[in-house]
Amino acid sequence: MTSYKAGFVGLIGLPNSGKSTLMNALVGEKVSIVSSKPQTTRRRQLGVVTQEEFQAVLVDAPGLVSAKKGLHEFLHQEALDVIKNSDALICVLNIDEKDPKRLYEITGLAEAAGKPWMVVISKTDLPFLHRPQMIRTELEQKGIPVVSGSAETQNQRQELTEKILEHLPALLPESPAPLYLEDLYTPSTVRELAVEIIREKCFETIHQEIPFGIAVRLLMFDESSPKVTKIYCEILVSKENHVSIVVGRGAHLIKEIGMKARKEIERLMEGKVFLDLKVSAYKNWDKNPGVMKELGYVQPL
Repeated sequence: MTSYKAGFVGLIGLPNSGKSTLMNALVGEKVSIVSSKPQTTRRRQLGVVTQEEFQAVLVDAPGLVSAKKGLHEFLHQEALDVIKNSDALICVLNIDEKDPKRLYEITGLAEAAGKPWMVVISKTDLPFLHRPQMIRTELEQKGIPVVSGSAETQNQRQELTEKILEHLPALLPESPAPLYLEDLYTPSTVRELAVEIIREKCFETIHQEIPFGIAVRLLMFDESSPKVTKIYCEILVSKENHVSIVVGRGAHLIKEIGMKARKEIERLMEGKVFLDLKVSAYKNWDKNPGVMKELGYVQPL
């Protein structure tokens, strides 16, 4: 009789490698927020893939960046902690990376971790035809499973996830039972998902170079009424002059962020939502230990 397998699988890669898009495709639900801007993923996000023979708890890590102070340091340590505590790893290598050496830094981290791992070469719809084959040849010589594809369209995402699922069970350890309930697709709470949705809509809507300096703080989540859930959040920016940029002329940007976020949160909660957003400046919040801790950007002891 085939043994059951279950474990945590860390998705690691550079910023904008496509990890979050890939995880959402594998899970079949939106778990990680996605945008074209760097460092969209800040805290690890978990998505659960359950099939008859196995359960893989995917852990979407922040893109690996050089360690610096404040938020950058947290992102770096968060990614390294995911590598350390996962049972297996999937390296997502985006072939549009300008410096190919950085892709080999990712595979080097996986190799050094001494755990089962595989590689997904992403964004193969882009014109870097020679690079995927070079990477594939080198890694397959070491016995590392390699799949490649694009997540640009629904059909491409489906094809890529099927390729990954063929290799995924072999990476997992044996387990007496699933790690989570079989109908669960993420252990994240609705409150956590709502805050992430708001942050995603900020990234989508604000086109000036300030999204990295944005955070979202939950002030109140009121479910006392059966008819409508009331959510109050504060959008933090790191500079005073960024407040007017986020609000927009005539408050048109903050209204657009609120409308987009409310609609998606209503789909998530399957009910009516009242969403109130305000924007506040907190100078250099991303370097302030107290604010960082309140927002959850602190490594657990």
